Amino acid sequence: MTELKNTERELYLFRVRLLVVGIVALICFSALIGRFVWLQIVKHESYATKANENRISVVPIVPNRGLIMDRNGVILARNYSAYTLEITPSKITQDLDTLIDELATLVDIQPKHRKRLRKLMEESKSFGSLPIRTRLSEEEVARFTAQRFRFPGVDVQARLFRQYPLGDVASHVIGYIGRINKHDAELIEDSDDAPNYKGTNYIGKEGLEKSYEKLLHGNTGFEEVEVSAGGRPVRTLSHNLPSSGKNLILSVDIELQKVIEQAFGDRRGALVAIEPETGDVLSFVSMPTFDPNLFVEGIDQQSWNELNTSEDIPLLNRPLTGAYPPGSTFKPFMALAALELGKRTMTQAISDPGYFAFGNKIFRDDRVGGHGMVDMYRAVALSCDTYFYQLANDLGVDAMHDFMAQFGMGQITGIDLDNERKGLLPSTEWKRTAFKKTINQRWIPGDTISLGIGQGQNTFTPLQMAHATATLVNNGIVMKPHLVKMVEDPQSKVRTLTVPKESNRIPLKPENVEFIKNAMGGVVREGTGARAFAGAEYQSGGKTGTAQVVAMKKTEKHGTKHANQRFRDHSWYIAFAPLDKPKIAIAIIVENGGYGAESAAPIVRKAMDYYLLGKRPTDKAVPAAAKVIDDTELIDPAIQNEEDLVKAMSTQKAPTPPPANVPANLPIGPATNGTNGTNSAKVRPGDKPKDTSKTPAKSSEQIPDPVQAAKVKK
Repeated sequence: MTELKNTERELYLFRVRLLVVGIVALICFSALIGRFVWLQIVKHESYATKANENRISVVPIVPNRGLIMDRNGVILARNYSAYTLEITPSKITQDLDTLIDELATLVDIQPKHRKRLRKLMEESKSFGSLPIRTRLSEEEVARFTAQRFRFPGVDVQARLFRQYPLGDVASHVIGYIGRINKHDAELIEDSDDAPNYKGTNYIGKEGLEKSYEKLLHGNTGFEEVEVSAGGRPVRTLSHNLPSSGKNLILSVDIELQKVIEQAFGDRRGALVAIEPETGDVLSFVSMPTFDPNLFVEGIDQQSWNELNTSEDIPLLNRPLTGAYPPGSTFKPFMALAALELGKRTMTQAISDPGYFAFGNKIFRDDRVGGHGMVDMYRAVALSCDTYFYQLANDLGVDAMHDFMAQFGMGQITGIDLDNERKGLLPSTEWKRTAFKKTINQRWIPGDTISLGIGQGQNTFTPLQMAHATATLVNNGIVMKPHLVKMVEDPQSKVRTLTVPKESNRIPLKPENVEFIKNAMGGVVREGTGARAFAGAEYQSGGKTGTAQVVAMKKTEKHGTKHANQRFRDHSWYIAFAPLDKPKIAIAIIVENGGYGAESAAPIVRKAMDYYLLGKRPTDKAVPAAAKVIDDTELIDPAIQNEEDLVKAMSTQKAPTPPPANVPANLPIGPATNGTNGTNSAKVRPGDKPKDTSKTPAKSSEQIPDPVQAAKVKK
């Protein structure tokens, strides 16, 4: 039987299917329309920004770093532009070593460049480009540009570089910049200045480059650049220009700096020269120096090893962080403390037998048999240890601490360099807090004695001693020492003083200050500084000093050429000139230089001759008087023993009398080794080591008979 086709049912099914398809199509189109509305209306702003980011690149514009100039406008740090070949590791499409090998066929790439790139990749946290070669020649730039399509992720960029035209001159003052490492990047990210360092690759690492980083860096600008699909710039849409960093006008006289550094030669040490009235640091020398240009692009391993392993420690900023016992340079301040605190008068004198007895210990003077009758003027001019042993015992450690702290000894001066060392000015409170055991916290009175001649626990930086000297000759007016005199706006040329006024005033009696200045003038006229300043066309004041390095045997002589060079004493000298109206105050230390008059004072003479008279040294030797016997060193080869020394001493002339406005010596009581109440032997240039507390073999002996102490045993 044949089944008939149900047309109506088929039509119904067709209509149902058509309806379902229509509904599905409607749902799909609704979804598309909804998505379109979402993208074009709801999320329009967000996706429009992303589209622009694909088309527009915001490029930071690194500002020009500020210049550094000396007080006379000599450029000490400047910028120059050069082409750099840079690799962006995240964008390269082949093995790095293979890529560098291919680049080496176009550009000279040495093994040291590869090592530096690897090191930068390890240190860098960013995904930006890293330099493999800097300062490309025009020919190298042309060769690479022609083949650039072969090297995705590699490009040539024009960069600004830092240069220090004078090389190693004043390197510890200027410092240097270096590439930003991980530690630097973390500090920048945590600071409020992070946006300002976008695109910046270098930052100040040491010296003024570091301490004035924010001012020198300037403000970063930006520009919007339209780029192609390949990332190549097409056109600039807008820009915001950067602001150059501020220029630094230093107080340093770079020519004076050169004279002093040349005078040091290959010796180690430090010198700080200050203008007392303003606090301007005229010279800040740390020897040996180094070339800061080595660090700008990343120092090579060989140069780093030479600097880092040298026993001379050229990277050490000695004026700022080197702490040394001040030796006899401490004595003028002790004398001033005695006058101000009423412990001594100008005319009060003592009889010096050549030692000071304290309990069962003796502290020896530098003169065999002593200096005879000694008042304050002679004590400073002739550097009499016994006088200051007694004075220290009378003052006490706390009175000494409180008075010296006013002059910045053992204190942070606040100079505009980072990492300044405080040094140590001891007191009973310091000892209580410095030691944990009760037995070590008690101050021993005998320890005070050595402090009086600048030994014991006293340790100060050359900067502190120069600052103290400047404050003294400035009549107690404290000016903060500073290396940057003015900050200059590069656009407007407006200059702003960094230290416009005094910090404070120490209440000193003018007559006391004048007396100490004249006594220090006596050091130069007839004392330990006379030889170095013979024939000078100006009057100056000074004080030599010798700081003991290590305790030595009795048979060895501190500070002499016979000792191991590294064990010789440090040579100190503090000075100021002219005597009546000081324009410059100086503190210098020559490490292992021996006596202060032997090594330190001649360098100061050259510095003052240039600064005050404009004279440059024509040779290494400063004009000097005929050699005379030093306090302990036997300069004359004919003098072989103590008996010869006594004979030589007896032929010396008496010291030149002090000036009319200084009280004359008062002979009180019997003379120790003279006939008229004064010592007939003239003090000779040069100090000897004074720290008896560090030489147990000397300080623990029994007290000798006073009569026998004046005699020399054969």
